[in-house]
Amino acid sequence: MISRLLALAGVAVTLIGVAMLLVLAAQAGFFGPVPRVIAGAIFSAVLLAAGVRVFQRTGGRVGGIALAATGIAGAYLDVVAVTAIYHWLHPALGLAVAFGVATAGVGLAMRWRSQPLAVLVVLAAAALSPVVTTRVVLLAFLIVLQLVCVPVQLTRNWPYLHVARTLPAALATFGFVAGAVLGTPAGERSWVFVAAVAVALVGITGTIVVVRHRPADLTASLTMAAALVPMLLAPGMYSERHIAVSVASIAAAVLLLVAAVSMAPKVNELVRIPGHTALVAAVAGSIAALEACVGATETRTLPTALLLVALVFLGVAGQRTSRPAAGLGAAFAVLGGLALLNVASPGVLASQHRSEANLGMATVLGATLALAVIAVAMWCARRLPGPAAGSAWPWIAASVAGLYAVTTTTVSLGVATGTPNGFLLGHSAATILWMAAATSALLFGLRALADAPAVAKLALGSGLLVTAAALAKLFLFDLATLDGLVRVAAFLVVGILLLLAGTRYARAFADAGMER
Repeated sequence: MISRLLALAGVAVTLIGVAMLLVLAAQAGFFGPVPRVIAGAIFSAVLLAAGVRVFQRTGGRVGGIALAATGIAGAYLDVVAVTAIYHWLHPALGLAVAFGVATAGVGLAMRWRSQPLAVLVVLAAAALSPVVTTRVVLLAFLIVLQLVCVPVQLTRNWPYLHVARTLPAALATFGFVAGAVLGTPAGERSWVFVAAVAVALVGITGTIVVVRHRPADLTASLTMAAALVPMLLAPGMYSERHIAVSVASIAAAVLLLVAAVSMAPKVNELVRIPGHTALVAAVAGSIAALEACVGATETRTLPTALLLVALVFLGVAGQRTSRPAAGLGAAFAVLGGLALLNVASPGVLASQHRSEANLGMATVLGATLALAVIAVAMWCARRLPGPAAGSAWPWIAASVAGLYAVTTTTVSLGVATGTPNGFLLGHSAATILWMAAATSALLFGLRALADAPAVAKLALGSGLLVTAAALAKLFLFDLATLDGLVRVAAFLVVGILLLLAGTRYARAFADAGMER
């Protein structure tokens, strides 16, 4: 243990010395550029040769790995300096040379069957590259390190290398993206976006390569999640809405396609994406979809976009009995409901002036979609196994949300017609529809009383709850707000429906008593 700590300390101190030789000597004017670069290259080569020699001796594994890692990382830093500081190499050529150096280091690690060597090479080069340069080209050198290690995962189960190759590139790109959001010049912003895309693509590719051979490798999925973070923040770099929406939409389409593959059995037999990888892709794709919805809509149309996405997720969840899809659908449904509530709040629905100022056909469409989402969500809940399937709470929540959505729909539709009494007609229609829904639930429950007592109990409870809500609205709001024939119509229709429900209720229980 002590020998490993000493070796690590030696690696760190030596590489810091190499960085000082390349950077601080240049700043202070010591030596010339050529001597500095040549000295760094020779020093790295000597360390690598010494490492190979020591590794071959008895008990020399730790020392050999430390020396070889220091030499390879030093050579990598030398290439970064030649490209970024002295500009002796074109960036494309410099990256190609860096790729070769990193490949040699990782190849040596595979030959020695040493994960520590591969991790040391990658981490050391990644940690000290920012000392050499902080320009955007740094991201390219970190992505090279991320890319070089992908083929290793085909033959080696080295989870620490996942983290070592991904985090430096992801963190550095995240920092540059954050800077771009705060106002990086347009030219650099484009290169930062390219880097974010590259980090995400290498992360996705590397993870799929790994999980195809080792489906239980959770580290691969977690590193993919880290690699996707800069890409998910990239739309924030653009003030132009169409660019931001396009970036978010493409990211959402790609990620959700990756997640959808796991739900298609025949396709997944070829691709073999495990559930944890599909979940990461689905969550990341959902975040990108949310960004696209927010960017592409305004306050009134945002509920429609969110609820459409919720409808798709819930439909897939019910069809494939997928809990992750159900969870994402529920999340979008809640967000869509809150967005709808922001436009059509209780205060807006209760005031004719505010309703006419805020509601319209966009609200009608959003509220109608909310009703569709509620219906699909309840269908989905019945298909998914679990305590929610037989619980009354989802039905109560759905009833309350449904009543509010119906009210929003009718009032918005009344206002959208432009008639002077549209607001009043909308509220009258809402009360009637509440009572009609309650009557339907009661009649359904009474018919199912003998064959399915549990379902009948749930339907009767929901029907009575909605009946109480309809009566409360009728006497507490409609009586004070509605006037003329509109109020008369509401009372007459509700009264007739109550008589129908009461008569049928009494007859059903009378028949049940005679059967006993």
